[in-house]
Amino acid sequence: MEQALDNIKVLDLTRVLAGPYATMILADLGAEIIKIEMPNTGDDSRGFGPYVGEESAYFMSINRNKKSMTLNLKSEKGKEIFIELIKEVDVVVENFRPGTMEKLGLGYEYLNTINPKLIYAAISGYGHTGPYSQRAAYDAVVQAMGGIMSITGQEGGK
Repeated sequence: MEQALDNIKVLDLTRVLAGPYATMILADLGAEIIKIEMPNTGDDSRGFGPYVGEESAYFMSINRNKKSMTLNLKSEKGKEIFIELIKEVDVVVENFRPGTMEKLGLGYEYLNTINPKLIYAAISGYGHTGPYSQRAAYDAVVQAMGGIMSITGQEGGK
């Protein structure tokens, strides 16, 4: 059966929740997702329970329908491989702190010279500018910042 995003290739440099969830939806719609993970550790969520056998059910659920590889973007060889992948994909999705890809020499401006049709999606917890832009954002932190934690949980705040 033909799907909406057949023939779309995505490099997924995301981890934990927001990014992997976004690329999961793209995969569910037929996109080919190549998830890039850190060598030795992979995505942090590989360590989140509960487990099915030795695999994180959380990780497997939001990374379904994806291919996966490790790549050290801090090494020259890793960058060379990444550039070769950029030539072949339609979309890059990352959720690093703003400026991280630029520090690696792999920001949008550079990648666009290699693949002018590239769609680049950068997910951040607090935006790319402003006083909180460099803060790490995880689900619990964002819930606290947004105030939702004050109305959830047990009565009396326990």
